[in-house]
Amino acid sequence: MLPLLVWVGIFLVSLFVLIKASDYFTEAAEKIGLFFRVPAFIIGVTIIAIGTSLPELISSIIAVLKGSSEIVIANVIGSNIANIFLILGIAAILSKKLKINFELIHVDLPFLVGSAFLLAITVWDGVFTLAEGLLSIVGIIIYSIYTIKSEERLKDKEIKKEMKGYLKKRRKLGIKTVFVLIISGVFIYIGANYTIESVIKLSEILNIGKELIAITAVALGTSLPELTVTLNLAKKGKPEMAVGNILGSSIFNALAVMGIPALFGALIIPQSILTFGLPMMLIATLLYFFITQDNEITIWEGYMLIIFYVFFIGKLFNIF
Repeated sequence: MLPLLVWVGIFLVSLFVLIKASDYFTEAAEKIGLFFRVPAFIIGVTIIAIGTSLPELISSIIAVLKGSSEIVIANVIGSNIANIFLILGIAAILSKKLKINFELIHVDLPFLVGSAFLLAITVWDGVFTLAEGLLSIVGIIIYSIYTIKSEERLKDKEIKKEMKGYLKKRRKLGIKTVFVLIISGVFIYIGANYTIESVIKLSEILNIGKELIAITAVALGTSLPELTVTLNLAKKGKPEMAVGNILGSSIFNALAVMGIPALFGALIIPQSILTFGLPMMLIATLLYFFITQDNEITIWEGYMLIIFYVFFIGKLFNIF
């Protein structure tokens, strides 16, 4: 019993360190970007979008290096399910109604669906190879270029002003900012390393698959930055940025968080992920696609998404 409690404690502490270090890293990177006069919009769609997915990415790379590559697919699928069912659901409930003023239908939503189905067909044979990883990385590069060049998608000047105002910070750059960037990077590695180590130990003690812990506890934990950012934006009346954060994070997970770890070795895909986790992620993605067609997400759709997440967790642990 004692080893179990010790490793649960290590898991919680290391996950907390990973998430907080990612926050500090992202904030320092923002300041450096602004100091070098990188446009605020580009900072938003690159540094912030990638920053909220740093925990998933770094923990996935560490998992491959430790010979537990099955954690990667579980982390990606679990995070995307949590993003859409849980985080978007809570945001819709808190906001009563999420109004979307971006033209998502032309590229963003198809890219989300495309990234999910690309992930599905590449892992269907039970392994994710280097070539498939490179293909996914090309996909995320194409989407990033499109996003950076698409500032004109904003329908009116008010939203554009709001986006830039949101990221407006001091342009001073001190040695402290550089120091924070370096130290937080070190702590990201330490947090990710012990998070994966504790997952491996807990799976041995509890005699359950590492992928089960990854698709639930790790995925939910590494999605906390997205949860925090999305809920803050929803409460501040900035639904476009809230919805965009979830969309961008889900695409980044499916392409980059799968593709980059594959550079360090082929990823093993457990059968349990293929039979339940993957179909649930595809259902979540398609639901996201359909409920945003009218450029709004209602409170009732939010409750529906939460019900799906409760079902997902319950099914994993044989409650239903």
